[in-house]
Amino acid sequence: MAVILCIETATTNCSVALSINGSVIALREDTSKEYSHAEQLHVFIEDVLKQSNTDKADIDAIAVSKGPGSYTGLRIGVSAAKGLCYALDVPLISIPTLEALALQTKLEAKYIVSMLDARRMEVYAAVFSSEKTSEVKEIRETRAEILTEDSFEVFLQKGKVLFIGNGVEKFEAICKHPNAVFLRDNLPSSREMAEIAEKKHKKNDTEDVAYFEPYYLKDFIGG
Repeated sequence: MAVILCIETATTNCSVALSINGSVIALREDTSKEYSHAEQLHVFIEDVLKQSNTDKADIDAIAVSKGPGSYTGLRIGVSAAKGLCYALDVPLISIPTLEALALQTKLEAKYIVSMLDARRMEVYAAVFSSEKTSEVKEIRETRAEILTEDSFEVFLQKGKVLFIGNGVEKFEAICKHPNAVFLRDNLPSSREMAEIAEKKHKKNDTEDVAYFEPYYLKDFIGG
């Protein structure tokens, strides 16, 4: 029975969840548009432990959203996760931010494109197949790319594509393909990290706490 603390800080959503065997038993998050991670993250960690009546000593692993996303947000989340791993002597599990985001989709589609804002007309995006609504498989790696009206055309020609994340609005403004479905308001959450973290924990797929760094993808972008 794995007890895993999940931390998500890649965007403005400061999100913490506690899971047992991949099921979330406590969640705290703030989806406002202001970054508040430095002030709220450790408060949220204490809150989910209190909600679930769990002692820190009961935690088996720490899972952290590894990026891409906000440089500052990722730094705060990873620093907190590493500190907890050292203090509790538990492993660190890294979760691809865009994969967890893709798991929020509940509609059937051939593909899911997770898309986070990277300023101007640029986004961080990855493409996943979606044979089942509860599972996704990456079929195109994460990239930083400048959007045009022809972006993702190769996938749109093959069937329905769900675009999800805070980078979606800028693509919706220029994409007129009938197979495109846009989910604008979704942000990465620790809730979807739990299932991935559980699978990784079972396989002992963990990080070297001393050397792990967030997946920034690009050089520093403020925020």
